[in-house]
Parts: sequence; structure tokens; C-alpha cells
Amino acid sequence: MTAHARISSTDHVLAEVRNQIGYLTLNRPAGLNALTLDMVRSLQQALDAWAADPQVQAVVLRGEGPKGFCAGGDIRSLYDSFKAGSSLHEEFFVEEYAFDLCIHHYPKPTLVLMDGFTLGGGMGLAQGADLRVVTERSRLGMPETAIGYFPDVGGSYFLSRVPGELGTYLGVSGCQIQAADALYCGLANWYLSSDKLAQLDQALDQLSFGQHPLKDLQGALARLGTQVLADAPLAKLRPVIDHYFAQADLASIIEQLRTVRIGDSQAWALATADLLQSRSPLAMAVTLEMLRRGRKLGLEACFAMELHLDRQWFAHGDIIEGVRALIIDKDKQPRWNPPTLAELAQARVDQFFEGL
Repeated sequence: MTAHARISSTDHVLAEVRNQIGYLTLNRPAGLNALTLDMVRSLQQALDAWAADPQVQAVVLRGEGPKGFCAGGDIRSLYDSFKAGSSLHEEFFVEEYAFDLCIHHYPKPTLVLMDGFTLGGGMGLAQGADLRVVTERSRLGMPETAIGYFPDVGGSYFLSRVPGELGTYLGVSGCQIQAADALYCGLANWYLSSDKLAQLDQALDQLSFGQHPLKDLQGALARLGTQVLADAPLAKLRPVIDHYFAQADLASIIEQLRTVRIGDSQAWALATADLLQSRSPLAMAVTLEMLRRGRKLGLEACFAMELHLDRQWFAHGDIIEGVRALIIDKDKQPRWNPPTLAELAQARVDQFFEGL
């Protein structure tokens, strides 16, 4: 890596320019490349520099190691910050969302390799990119409700725009999907088998850019990958999910999953109802409301709504207990507040959205 090509101030983000392409590599493979505030700042610094650099035609985002592109934000450090009375957790979301928004509006084409786990904050980095590539190892998801949080990083925008009620299902349940479903949902637009990633690297190194860098990148992908995969499980489940997850509220969704039989999907419906009953009732109810509002909001307004929720969530939501139970003590017995959906007053959900 040449000295002038290196921008990054941290070992956890590697930045280099090769053949007029700026490469940003998340380099914390032991932590599945989970994002810290320093990493967000390094990423932002590189993107800002490259936006103004005529020598850079495009940007590629990827993660080090075969296990994941990015498993989300480093939630443990945010928990510690809140417990210590510091403001790191507040700064983190402001700067993380600003960076995600920057990718959505970036003046040069962006390509992201969502190889392996791409969860939460990883989805925030990826969903604004022009070219979003998955492999057979990809696992995409917004698993926040499992830790008593809600799908943020623009989730209220990109999940609410997935066809039918699939985004509602993914956001409320926190389920992960693989490549075929990612393409079907529009959360990825190219598939490449992982054994072709080295060839993609070579193709990008040899690419000669013309007037339309985005088309040049698409040409390289088209020679190695595809935009459609057969047999997306969610395509089969779509009518079922569209019925259940269009219900007026969470209680109705769960009741319908338990009592209404549609075709041969009963086993799936009961398993989904069980899964939802393990999640934070408050987080799911706020997620449902947020996604329904998000459908009618533009991108900036969606991020603003998520930030508004964030500012209240550490003190009044379920995230501190969720992180305690699943990450700190690992007893996997979160004591949600309230513990059941029946005890959750709609007024408590509405309160989070007041003053938007």
C-alpha cells in the first residue's frame, strides 16, 4: 500500500486507492467487523477525501475475513458508555447515520460486498450503495428486536420499501435471509459465488473507466454474477406474510399466526409466533409503528425519526436489558419491560414518537 494511498487513521479501517477505485476494508475480523465510532470516523474521512478527488472513479466497501462484511455496531461499547454516564452512545448514532446517509447520496458509484454476516449497522453501510453484492455465504438481517432495540441505520426507509409486508416481517422478527431472498426483497442487486471474488478483484484492477463508471462496474459484475436466483423462500411465503403482517397491531399479528391457517404454512406460522413472543414487546411495537410511518417518509426524515427514537431508547427502551441478557451476562433470559404484549399500553409506544 503506497503512502499517499493510505488515508485511514486506524488499523480497523484500511483505505487504499488502486486503479482509480477507492477501497474501504473493515478490518476487525475477530469482532465480525462490528463498527466503533473511530471506524465510522475513518470511513467518513476517506469518503469525504475521495468525493473531491478526480483520481477516484468509484468506491468499494468490504469486510476482512470470510465470516462477515459487518455484524453491526459495537453494541457493547454503547452499553458501557450509557452505564458510565458518558455520551459515546449518543455521538455514535449521530455520526453513524450521517455516514450511512453519505453513502446514499455519494456522487460516485459505490459497490459493497455483503459476503458473510451483514447485520444491523452493516446493512446501514450497504443499503445506500449502488451495487450490493451477495454470495452464498451472505446472511442479511436487522436482528435488533432480539436485543430490545429497533431496526435503525435507515431501516425505517429500506425495510418499509421491501415488497408487500416482507420488510415488516424482517424488521419485527429480526430474521436473517440468504442470497436468493436478498435479491427478491431488493436488499441486494447482484449475486456472485464467493469463489469468484478473487476474479472480481482482478477485473476491477484491469477495468478501464469510460464516461459512465457505474456501467463499467456493472459490466464487470455481469461477467461473473447474476441478478436473479431461483427458489427464494420468501417468494413462496409472500402471500402468507402479506396477510399476517398487514394486521392492525402486533397482538393481532400474533393471534392470526396462532389461529388462522393459510395453505401448508401452519408450522411456519406457529414458529414465527413463538419467535415473536421471545422478542421485546416494546421494541417490536415501536418497530411496527416506525416501519409504517417510514413508508410515507423520505430518506432524511426516516433517519431523523430513528435518531429521535435513539435519544430516548437507552433510558426508556429495552436495549440495556437486552444487551445484558444476550451479550454481557449471556443468561439469555431478558426481563423485558413490559414482559408481555398484553401489558404494553399503546400510549407507551406513542410516547416515543411525540415531538417528531
